Amino acid sequence: MTVDGEPTTAGRRERKKSATRAAIRDAALRLAVRDGVENVTLDRIAGEADIALRTFFNYFSSKEEAVVAGAAGDFRAFVAAFRARPRGESVLQALREGVLDVMDQMVSDERDHISALVSIRGAPSLVPQLLAALAAQEDAFAEAIAERVDADTAGSLYPRLCAATALATLRITLDRWLEESPPGGVPSFATLRAEIDRGIAELAAGLDRPGAPE
Repeated sequence: MTVDGEPTTAGRRERKKSATRAAIRDAALRLAVRDGVENVTLDRIAGEADIALRTFFNYFSSKEEAVVAGAAGDFRAFVAAFRARPRGESVLQALREGVLDVMDQMVSDERDHISALVSIRGAPSLVPQLLAALAAQEDAFAEAIAERVDADTAGSLYPRLCAATALATLRITLDRWLEESPPGGVPSFATLRAEIDRGIAELAAGLDRPGAPE
């Protein structure tokens, strides 16, 4: 809402809060990538973000939550990229193109985001927060899938099953790719494309297979 063309105080306040949250999030992730999660302290995050330590707790409950929030934007970007794909594309085709769009952007951003993924993957203390972030995006992804196939998220099992299975496939695919990360660097993007295609092909082929004969 505006008054005489000027943003209201509430609008300015929300933008300031959003900017502060982003500054804390980015500072936490930057320090984690540079120095390792175990070496990051709340005092260092506050100093890097140029805020008071008490301000940190207005936005995050722990350093782990703040670090993962810096990477969670990539999950949200993926859901947005999936939604932006042409409606005529199948779910798996839109999934593939959406993931590659986001990963292409990561590479063009001097691979900072990929370095962050490498750091997060190697920090066991971040696993609970990372799983929570993925769960939140699973709900958003299920809604996007339901819209694409004109399904009802409440009455149809497909959107949630597809979202959960697809995100699990992407997580496994990224893990396999990041395992090839050289010290101080990132693995080949061409390898990631191949891994994504392999994972999606497995989904497209179906999960029910005959047992091996005795």
